[in-house]
Order: sequence, then C-alpha cells, then structure tokens
Amino acid sequence: MANYSKISATEDSRMELHDKLALTGAEVSLNTLPAGSSVPFVHSHKNNEEIYVILAGKGKAVIDGETVVLADGDWIRISPAAKRQFFASEDAAISFACIQVKEHSLKGYTQDDAVMY
Repeated sequence: MANYSKISATEDSRMELHDKLALTGAEVSLNTLPAGSSVPFVHSHKNNEEIYVILAGKGKAVIDGETVVLADGDWIRISPAAKRQFFASEDAAISFACIQVKEHSLKGYTQDDAVMY
C-alpha cells in the first residue's frame, strides 16, 4: 500500500476529499459558487474550526452578523461556534477550499513533526 493518496479535482461545485484521499486528521472540501449565489444555509460547528482559502473570484462571508469581503488569495479562520454563510459577488463566481480540523488539536508544527533524512 502506498503512503500517499492522489486525486484530480473536477469542476464540481462541491467536492469533499475525506473519502477520496482517506483523510484521517482533517476534512477538506473544494467549493465553487456561481455569481450571485450563496451557500444555502447558515452553519456553525461543535468542535471543528474551519480555514478557508479563496482560490479565485470574489464574494463575502457573513460571520456572526459581520460581513467580511473576500477576494482571490485571502485566507480566513473561523472558530467552531461562529455562525457563517458564504456568498459569491453579483458579478463573479467564487472558488474556495475549506480545511476543517478539531480546534486546539495541533500539538506540533512542521519543524517539530518533521523527520529529516
């Protein structure tokens, strides 16, 4: 068995990578909202923080009632309890990746966890 998993992302509007990559410590999704559309629900989490990276386009997130403008290259971390919803701008789609991990679970960083050969 290989020590890695590889897939190619498709043009789907949403792709969860948990099963596709056999992830064991994080959930990752790729998302695209067409111009003028939004995630159709407000949500929060019980345990997991979310880290979003805007891959292309522009839009906004409404987080606990506060509007945060988002554009290509932006990164944002959202605490589990925060209520959030994402929107594409009226004139452009937005594509983003969402990385979901258990809040306060990071015990070491790259240099602490790496084994040099």
